[in-house]
Parts: sequence; C-alpha cells; structure tokens
Amino acid sequence: MNGPLAFFRRLTLVPQGITIVIAAFLPIFAIVSMFPALPGIIDHFKDNPNARDLVPLMVSAPGLAIACVAPFAGWFVDRFGRLKLLVWATFFYGIFGTAPFFLTELTHLFATRLGLGVCEAFILTIVNTLIGDYWDDEGRRDWLFLQGIAGPFLASGVILIAGPATEIRWNGIFLVYAVAFIIFIAMKLFLFEPAKDKKTDGIPDVTSATSNTSTPFPTADVLSIAGVTLLASALYYVFIISGSLVFREIGVMEPSRISELSAIPSLFIMLGAVIFRLMSARSNAFQIGAFFTVLAGGLLGMGLSSQIAMLVVFLCVQQTGAGMAVPTLIAWAQTKLPFEHRGRGMGVWTAAFFFGQFSSPWFVSRIEDMFDSTQAAFALLGSLGVFVGAIALLNALWSRSKEQAS
Repeated sequence: MNGPLAFFRRLTLVPQGITIVIAAFLPIFAIVSMFPALPGIIDHFKDNPNARDLVPLMVSAPGLAIACVAPFAGWFVDRFGRLKLLVWATFFYGIFGTAPFFLTELTHLFATRLGLGVCEAFILTIVNTLIGDYWDDEGRRDWLFLQGIAGPFLASGVILIAGPATEIRWNGIFLVYAVAFIIFIAMKLFLFEPAKDKKTDGIPDVTSATSNTSTPFPTADVLSIAGVTLLASALYYVFIISGSLVFREIGVMEPSRISELSAIPSLFIMLGAVIFRLMSARSNAFQIGAFFTVLAGGLLGMGLSSQIAMLVVFLCVQQTGAGMAVPTLIAWAQTKLPFEHRGRGMGVWTAAFFFGQFSSPWFVSRIEDMFDSTQAAFALLGSLGVFVGAIALLNALWSRSKEQAS
C-alpha cells in the first residue's frame, strides 16, 4: 500500500525504528570502540609474551560467543518471542560491557567479553528479525539505509572518545558500554511484540499471536546466506580489529592520532549506505559483488600504501564498502526468510557474521607471521575479496544479459 495513509502508518513506528537502529549498533560498538584502544591494551599486557595474539582475540572474543550462541538464540526467538529476550540481553550487555573497567587480568577480560558476546547474539538476532517483522520490503530498505547513515556518526563519536580514554587509563573505554542501560530504557518504552499473522503491509498489530510452522525450513537458502556472510564478515573486520596496527607500520604510534585520522574516513560509511539504497533495484548478485569489490579494494590499497595520506584515501574506500556490506547482507537474507523461520534464519546469519569477526584477526595474524607485516595481510585478503567480488559482478551481468536475450 502506497500513499499518505501508508506513510502515516509507517510514521507511527518511528520511535521503534530509532530504537532498533541504535540497538543494532551495540554489537558493532563492541569492536569499533576497541580499535584505537588495541595498541594501548597490548602495551599494558607487554609482560605476557603472547599479548600480541591474545589481546586481539580478547577484543574479538564476543564474535566467538555470538557464532556459537546465535543459532540457538534464533530458536528461542521463534519459540518464545522477541521483546523480553531483547530487553534483558541489552541490560546484561551493559553489565558485561563495563565489567573490564574494574578488572586487571586478561583471562577475566576474556570471560566478560564472552558474556558480552552471548548478549550480542540475542540483540543482533532480534533487532534484525524485528526489521523484517515491523516493516515491508520498502520499509526495511528505508530503515536499513537510515541505520547505515546513523552508524558512522555513532562510530566516529566512539572512535574519538576511545583514543583519549585509553591514554587516560588503559581500560577507560569500557565505561562507555554503560550506554546500553539507556537503550534498555528506550526498549521498555517503545518496542512491542509483533504479531505472527500480519495483514497490514508490514505494520504489525500490537498483540502477539501464535501459530504453527507452516513451511519447511529453507536450508539451502540459509546455507548460502551463511557462506557469503562468513567471508564478507572476515573481510569486514580486517580493518576494524587490526587497522591500528597498519597505522603503526606507517609510523602513527599515538592512539589519539589514530582516532583523528580514522574519524573522517569512518563517515564514508554513509556514502556506502547511500549507494546501497541507490542499488536496491539491482539484483542481489550485483549488490553483493559491488560491496565485495569496494570493501576489499580498500583493504588491498591500504596494504600497498607507503604514506599516511595514501592510507587514509584507501581507508575511505574501505569504509564506503563497509557501509554497503551489512545492509546488503541483511536485506538479501530477509528476502529469503519467511516469518516463522526468520528468527532461526537470522540467528544463522548472526552466527556466520560474528564467526567471521572472531576469525578475522586469526587470519591477519597468521599472514603477518608469514610475511612479518600487517600490511601484507591486508593486501592478500583484499586481493581475495576483489576476486570474489569480480566473480559475483560477472555472474550478475551474465544473468542480466540472459534475461534480456530471452
């Protein structure tokens, strides 16, 4: 349904949309906030001979917990509903997120980060499920676009805070996780449980309903979603987790300076979100190929950079691809998942995305050991992503030419 009435009905969900957009940033926040802080935390644990490997894994440990828990979280979401699970997962996100400020042992930090990951598994699974529940296809694209626009502002603010906070105290950044308690209150005020029997163009009734599963689980589609998402995520997190180490190789040593140089390029995620919205009429293969090519092309360029200015330029390219990546993957997955399987399907998506987060620093570290250079890891992984993107784009163009010929 189009026209003023449909617009007004979607407008009634603006508080819900804003709350979901901000809540969806929490799992990304858990990594973005650590980016400028990573070198300082490594320095703090310099007496540990394995700190170079263990600290990045500690930073990405939530990804391992999410990868293990998210499929089960999806089952709970489909079985018991969305809202209560989301609200309490957000509350405990704040508890586990701020805990490292009061801890000093690396093993204790690992434990709290794993607990944080369990909360993130529920948060990300449910907010992505609610995007499918609350809105129709057009509404989903609009809110995913707005999510892509809002994310860079949130990320830039966090990055600017993270460097100085780490210079004041090595674990100062963890206090910022208390923002989850504010989001918890917003969820209690604005969100509601969607009905399973929707007949209102994507605008659900406030009353929850129950129904039996009527369609088989789309196993083949979910496996394809998981495979593409896993690879995309591993490339997506290469810079987020290990980018500060590339800055060090170029000669930028201070966390605050890394924050300054990264803040403006992070705004290019908005350009990626705009490109996603403009490409929404193109095929899924074209959209996927485009973001792989741009994202990985930026990584490749960063790996080959020899000057700070060149590195920042290719960081802008990489951030543009990052802005395209997440909304493209979510929108693609949503088109393949019916309501009764959406929680489990998005649980698998979440697991794949954050297993990619956890595995990303491991791959970077292994390649760095081989070539004694973080930039070499960026160049090699970027080359892989560009190759995959090119294959997807060629497939999209070939499919389109066949359709035009028939």
